[in-house]
Amino acid sequence: MKSTQVVSLFSFFLLVNFTLVSCGTADHQRGNADSIKEYPVLTIKAQSTTLNSDYPATIEGQQNVEIRPMIEGYIEKILVDEGAVVSKGQRLFQIRAPQYEQQERTARANINIAEANVKVAEMQVNKVRPLVEKNIISQFELQAAEFDLESKLAALSQARAALANAQTNVGYTVIESPVDGVIGTLPLKIGSLVSPATATPLTTVSNIGNIYAYFSINEKQALHFATSTVGATAKERLETIPPVTLVMADGSVFPAKGKVEATSGLINTATGSIQVRATFPNPQHIVRSGSSGTIRIPTSLEEAILVPQKSTYEIQGKKFVYVLQDSNKVNSVEIQIRSNSGGQFFVVSEGLKVGDKIVVEGVGSLREDMVIKPKEVNPDSLMKQASR
Repeated sequence: MKSTQVVSLFSFFLLVNFTLVSCGTADHQRGNADSIKEYPVLTIKAQSTTLNSDYPATIEGQQNVEIRPMIEGYIEKILVDEGAVVSKGQRLFQIRAPQYEQQERTARANINIAEANVKVAEMQVNKVRPLVEKNIISQFELQAAEFDLESKLAALSQARAALANAQTNVGYTVIESPVDGVIGTLPLKIGSLVSPATATPLTTVSNIGNIYAYFSINEKQALHFATSTVGATAKERLETIPPVTLVMADGSVFPAKGKVEATSGLINTATGSIQVRATFPNPQHIVRSGSSGTIRIPTSLEEAILVPQKSTYEIQGKKFVYVLQDSNKVNSVEIQIRSNSGGQFFVVSEGLKVGDKIVVEGVGSLREDMVIKPKEVNPDSLMKQASR
């Protein structure tokens, strides 16, 4: 009887101990499962996107014409103000130069004298010719009279040329605008003595109906453009560049699109760059010559791999992402990105492929071979959030 009770009691203790161990193991497993953190994961897909490359630019008018005097004299009148819009042929300055008016009067008087001399020479020819025909005087007398007439006619032509020259100089006393444009500064005032040798121009007229934006690209970019675009000539290759945007100094975008039209034929040996010119219509004269801005050139990509910038981290200048592996483990992978990646996404050129899964957020708390609980996120929702 006693042995039976001992066996029963021993069995009871074994059952209780097994139950306690089983409960402890289950609680431990539940604890490990609860400690695995949830992370948003993005499946990489190829998408179309547009990248922008920005280049600092200086802006000039289509024409920047320096207005300089052609004669010596004093500024008598300034007929325009700084910043005024003028049309071709409009009067800008009046120069007082009485010496040229005197030259014109002298030239007119010389013409009268020359015309009188011609008439006298003609009378002499008409007088001698019949006498020669009647053999009263020799042929030599007629030839001398005719030569004298030719001399007087030459003197008349010379006098008329002197008058035309004097009239031209008088015309230079009024300075007109050679082009449509906008008046620049007026450094010289009324009463200033000016001449063709004056170093400072009277003003500058800028034709800004169209504006030129000049920017530079380096030699590597120029070679890439030459080899990656279609066209037998530089002009044909330039025509493949899509319309470009001008970002003005205040950050606003110029309303009209521009076109890249020309490149310099030489590489600047000091900077290793090539100058490029983009042309923009500027009918409302919003942008003035001498302004600065940024040229933005778009590049379209059809099969691009985009990753959010927040999903990357950097070590010693290299960028990494965490890629989800089997068993929900994560491993860091180095990626290469395009230099003109902008906004909130990087365009990956190496390191990832379509179908890879990367951790989108919380990468700072991840470690190699760490097990996570992935939560798939929609790439479209990420794009919408980035565009807000």
